[in-house]
Amino acid sequence: MVAGLGNPGRQYERTRHNIGFIVVDELARRWSAEKWKNERGARTALARSRETLLVEPQSFMNASGEPLLALATFYKIPPPDMLVVVDDLDLPFGKLRMRIDGSSGGHNGLKSIIGNLGESFPRLRIGIGRDRNGEAIGHVLGRFTDDEEALLTAIVDVCVRGIELWHERTPIDAINLINAWKPPAAAE
Repeated sequence: MVAGLGNPGRQYERTRHNIGFIVVDELARRWSAEKWKNERGARTALARSRETLLVEPQSFMNASGEPLLALATFYKIPPPDMLVVVDDLDLPFGKLRMRIDGSSGGHNGLKSIIGNLGESFPRLRIGIGRDRNGEAIGHVLGRFTDDEEALLTAIVDVCVRGIELWHERTPIDAINLINAWKPPAAAE
């Protein structure tokens, strides 16, 4: 299972908080996933060629754990086989971090999943940076700036490549690619 976190509804499309949805949508496109359907509080699409269930919880970010628990239970997917893709306010924009398990780091979506499934699931954090004024809610729910949009394709592409490595090889291969990557603006 690959689950991208975000908030449902048109008003949240293309916002920083929905970058998990953006990555999973791109996976669905590249992997020729079946048509999206609604089940157990989430949008799901099966990528048969990868034997992977793609998931976008529709419960809003702070309650993401409930639909993921329902799907994991129904499909008998253990937490170590669930990769969660999520935004991270504490990483600079475009910085990526992949871990096999760990804490929530203060992210409410991850807190919900940990509360339902424990900490033993891999996660891919995508940095969205902080607002210069320290305002969190407006920043995470805000749309990407033009400069951020210009980098988004490259960020999503490396995330997809990392997820493919996680799926086809080993988590360590994926972690090495993801954690070493630098956004083009940060490249030397």
